[in-house]
Amino acid sequence: MSRRTALGAIGIGAVGAAGYQLRGEAASSSSPVVRPAPRTGDNPVVTENRAPGSDAWTVGNAGTKGVRDEDAQIQGYASATSVSPGESIGFHISSHREQTCAVAVYRVGHYEGVGARLMVTGDDVRVEPRTKPSADAGTGIIACDWPVSWTLDVPETWVSGLFLAVFTSHDGYRSYTPFVVRDTGRKSDILLVVPFTTYQAYNIWPFDGHTGKNLYKGYASEGVLGGNEVRAFQVSFDRPYAQSGMARWLDMDMSAARWAESHGYDVTYATSVDLHEGRVDPSHYTAMMFSGHDEYWSKEMRDRAEEAVAVGTHLAFLASNNIYFHIRVEDSADGRPGRVVTCYKEAPDPEPGEAGPTVRWRKLGKKHLRAEQGLLGVQYNGILHEPAPLVVRESKHWFWAGTGLRDGDEIPDLVAVEADGFNPSMPRPEGTEQTLLSASPYRDSLGRGRKVQNSSLCVHGDGTLVFVAGTFHWPLALHAPAHANEHVQRATKNLVDRMLTPRG
Repeated sequence: MSRRTALGAIGIGAVGAAGYQLRGEAASSSSPVVRPAPRTGDNPVVTENRAPGSDAWTVGNAGTKGVRDEDAQIQGYASATSVSPGESIGFHISSHREQTCAVAVYRVGHYEGVGARLMVTGDDVRVEPRTKPSADAGTGIIACDWPVSWTLDVPETWVSGLFLAVFTSHDGYRSYTPFVVRDTGRKSDILLVVPFTTYQAYNIWPFDGHTGKNLYKGYASEGVLGGNEVRAFQVSFDRPYAQSGMARWLDMDMSAARWAESHGYDVTYATSVDLHEGRVDPSHYTAMMFSGHDEYWSKEMRDRAEEAVAVGTHLAFLASNNIYFHIRVEDSADGRPGRVVTCYKEAPDPEPGEAGPTVRWRKLGKKHLRAEQGLLGVQYNGILHEPAPLVVRESKHWFWAGTGLRDGDEIPDLVAVEADGFNPSMPRPEGTEQTLLSASPYRDSLGRGRKVQNSSLCVHGDGTLVFVAGTFHWPLALHAPAHANEHVQRATKNLVDRMLTPRG
């Protein structure tokens, strides 16, 4: 392991000179918030994970084959991003020919390392080809109107979690769609928020050479992807996720969920749409964990996160480029709430409303008043073509305890895809002491020069913590086999255990 010592040479000295409080220990609390003690003994997650697991959901198992949007052998979408026990959720399924399919529902978790549990199956479900709709000429939205092929009545006994519906056709093809079983009426130590609004922003279904659009791209001509000039301004949850249906970046959330459940934490789950629609009461949780790439936020979502900090609920953002684009979450054409994500970005927003236009959060308000760094402590600052090492800073802080790391040590390939850093010209969380736990140099792949990645911990006066990992590979390092890293695992456990330690 190589070591670096000249941390001031990569930007930390400049931050200190700007007058910000950057210390290795948490702030003392002058008016502590008294939180309930974390659950002791068995909780529903521990009991659930004693059930036998199954990896039969994977493509390749039993000879199954993956799906391509050009052929659409078997694809489907859910009628909601989340559902409560005792409620129903429908699955709208299309196939390339008339046949039957099987639907199997799996819950993601630890399950002695297997990673998922088979919950229920539906056999001999009739499916047939359904129309791929064209993009709306004005907004670019692509929304299906397929009938419900199979309905799941969620048993009252099911434990909140991240779930996969698995569609397997009679002729051997397999695809998926994710959803969450929420339990927002139950107080838990941790609420894990799954970023479905960001999943949909990246969803370019149908990725078939001529039709698909997302909030980034569309087809400029047959088989040729263009950029912003042909992208959508609205995207719909009423369509499958591209190809085999594993939403882009879902692997980050699955890794974090498996890690949290492997440690027996008392965790419930919700989606970013639940956060938007007001189903989440932050006071029910000791901590809220944003497990993956959580880029697309409405005002309502941000209001809930700020409310969480105000009532003493800790926040942990395990990836990077969070709260970057301001969005509206709107009704479908037939009036169903929470089915459309709207983001005009650089284009004129025809209906900005009281919350303002759907631009980058840092462009809202005078003097970047609503920049994401004002809540998070850091913000997105670049893209990496190749992974870079995370360079440790403040190694004597409790966050790094037990890792054996020292200042300048490098964790290989941990800074990847997108990175966050501290920007002294932007707002920072008021009334906090901030510790930058890493200072990792990298070169931006879009030609914006040399950058520095920072993992950040802000401590509010009452002891409430806001942590941001600042890299896409952090949640993967928790559990994903190709990325697992014991230093990241230990540091994250230090963080969560500190969050769950009663104050006062």
